[in-house]
Order: sequence, then C-alpha cells, then structure tokens
Amino acid sequence: MKTGLVQQHNTADTATNMAGLQAGIRRCAEQGAQLVVLQELHNSLYFCQTEDPARFDWAETVPGRSTELFGALAKETGVVLILSLFEKRAAGLYHNTAVVIEKDGSIAGKYRKMHIPDDPAYYEKYYFAPGDSGFYPISTSVGKLGVLVCWDQWFPEAARLMAMRGADILIYPTAIGWESSDTAEEKKRQLEAWQTVQRGHAVANGLPLVAVNRVGHEPDPSERTGGIVFWGSSFAVGPQGEWLCALPDSEEMTRVVDVDMSRSEQVRRAWPFLRDRRIDAFDGLDKRYLSD
Repeated sequence: MKTGLVQQHNTADTATNMAGLQAGIRRCAEQGAQLVVLQELHNSLYFCQTEDPARFDWAETVPGRSTELFGALAKETGVVLILSLFEKRAAGLYHNTAVVIEKDGSIAGKYRKMHIPDDPAYYEKYYFAPGDSGFYPISTSVGKLGVLVCWDQWFPEAARLMAMRGADILIYPTAIGWESSDTAEEKKRQLEAWQTVQRGHAVANGLPLVAVNRVGHEPDPSERTGGIVFWGSSFAVGPQGEWLCALPDSEEMTRVVDVDMSRSEQVRRAWPFLRDRRIDAFDGLDKRYLSD
C-alpha cells in the first residue's frame, strides 16, 4: 500500500495551514498514494501550550467543515485520509479526534484519543475529554486501520488491543517536540525513546506502523516558556520494526512509502507472539498498579 506522510510546520493562519495540507495530499496522490496521514490537530497551531477558554471556539463538529473539505479532496484524489481534529461533541464536551475519510469522501469512522496528557506546555486535559469508545480499528478500502493519537503511542496496551481486533496497520497522528530548556543530550534521548517505543509496538504486534509529527517552532502565547520545537521525524516501519522511511527533524516534507501489507502474515508465522501470549496470567493489567 502506497502511504503518504504529510509533515508540516503550522502557523497562526488556519487558511494557510489547510492550503498546505491540501497541497501535500495532492502531491502524495500524484505519486500514487492510496492512504495519506496528517499530523495531530493539523488545522491550527498546537493551542494546548496554554489554558485559554477562547480556544474552544476553534472546535468543530464531526461531520463538519473539515470533514466536508477533506472529504471532497479525498473523492477528487481517490485516497483514504487520516484527519486529526478538535471535535465539539456537545456544548462543553470536546475531544481530540482522528477521523478516517474513505476515498469516496465519506466518513469511514473516528477515534477519540483515549490517553490525554497534562504536562507543562501540553495542557490537553483542559481541552479534551478522554475518548470513550475503546480501541477499535476502522475498516476502509485499504484495510483495517488501527488509528491512535500521539500520547497513545507510549502505551503498549492500546496497540495490542488494535492488533487483537484485526488491525492491518498502526497509525499515529502526532504533536511532540522539545521544550526550549532541554539539553542536546535530553533531546536525543526523547527522540530515540519516541521512535523505539513505536517500533516496539510494530514488532510486538507484527504490524507496519506510521507516525506523522508536526515540525517547526511554535511560540508559547503566554511567553512563560520558549515554546515548543516540534521535532518532525515522521516515519514508517515494517512489522519487524525495519525502517521504511524517516523524515527530517526540521523540515516540512511529504513522502510516499511502499508498505508491504502481506509481510505481517509471514512475520507472525515466524514470531507467533499472539499464539504464545499467556492470557491466563494477565489479570492484573486492568489495575492501575500492583503492589507486592
């Protein structure tokens, strides 16, 4: 499956951001992409650096203006799209939501981000209620897509449940970067940890994986910090964690990569992790913590 990755540096001008995304999708489609993945909260700046009630005005319904616009583009180009939107579910109820658009422009399904961070410069709990629909792949014309979002990528349980429910590929729209005070050594550790944990999900589940991250500096509106430098480095790996592509850490870029969707069967025959799981001994996984 030819898969497009659109890594973009966003600005305060939403129209400019969306025009750039549309251009990136078209470039991928021209190169034969069947699936195109966008970054987390791709229409705007990453507004979660501060807690500002005015930002709730940026939320939109699903279906809504973005699904209509990108739905028309999916139908025009014949690609399946992975969107990441600030969803208004009801008055006072908002989610960080990935929406899968089928190549005919219809909505194939959506996933509401389950794991919500609340860290300095990532105040997402202020804006987003945790998803409540579980970890279920979304069926499309290109396969069953195990779509998760950013902070979900640190939790092996999320990837495992997607795999156990038949996902053909794991996909992570992402917004992660370096804080201005991080040392060069700390930056290196963070980036390598981010890549390693996701490659581990691919290996442990015998599935290809695609992660698409933002890139570039976005200032802190409160000016309390130096803002976030999103580290880009979007990538795709195969079911043994093998690198299929890796984008740079400081440039906007689109890339189309061939993902061999038949390799999972061969890898799982050699490494039958699903067969050998000790499901009789995993009772504690539904607990927050187990003491001695």
